[in-house]
Amino acid sequence: MSKRKSAKYKLDRRMGENIWGRPKSSVNRRSYGPGQHGQRRKSKLSDYGIQLRAKQKLKGYYGDVTEKQFKRTYEEASRMKGDAGQNLIGLLEQRLDMVVYRAKFAPTIFAARQVVSHGHIRVNGVKCNIASRRVLPGDVVSLGNKAKEMALVIEAQSLPERDIPDYVAPDGTDKATFVRVPKLDEVPYPVTMEPNLVVEFYSR
Repeated sequence: MSKRKSAKYKLDRRMGENIWGRPKSSVNRRSYGPGQHGQRRKSKLSDYGIQLRAKQKLKGYYGDVTEKQFKRTYEEASRMKGDAGQNLIGLLEQRLDMVVYRAKFAPTIFAARQVVSHGHIRVNGVKCNIASRRVLPGDVVSLGNKAKEMALVIEAQSLPERDIPDYVAPDGTDKATFVRVPKLDEVPYPVTMEPNLVVEFYSR
């Protein structure tokens, strides 16, 4: 499991966007970057800088996965048939922690990863504690008995700011089926993601 080394809302402020769409995000109050130099006038980004920022934003959105893991996912996406950017989004959305987040079993992607790593999630009835495990279409993801009563799970299910997307079909409050691998325009990102720039970054 990748470990978050800094406050997640610092990433929001560094990007200048509320990338998870959370009402508590500090970027809602302070749109400039973190630190004592955060309010300095921003210089114009180079093409490389724009591509790097797109990669950091996408990588950060998925729980700030490690660079090694993210690049490996890109390399797999680039070997698949079709558009590499679309493939990358599809592979990221198939991560178990992301399906748990999409099903509203956890309030944040970081909480989703924690719920998975602590053994509270079942895939087709079998306990799984690997957040990066790939969920396939037709797989059923469910909460363990203890998880059903956890405060963060109850909080997640009452969140008004996000809905369960069409490619995840809920069955009650403790079970959901991953229906299909989504396309970019189906994924409910609160901000614009540009996987094509990520592809350009890695293919330099």
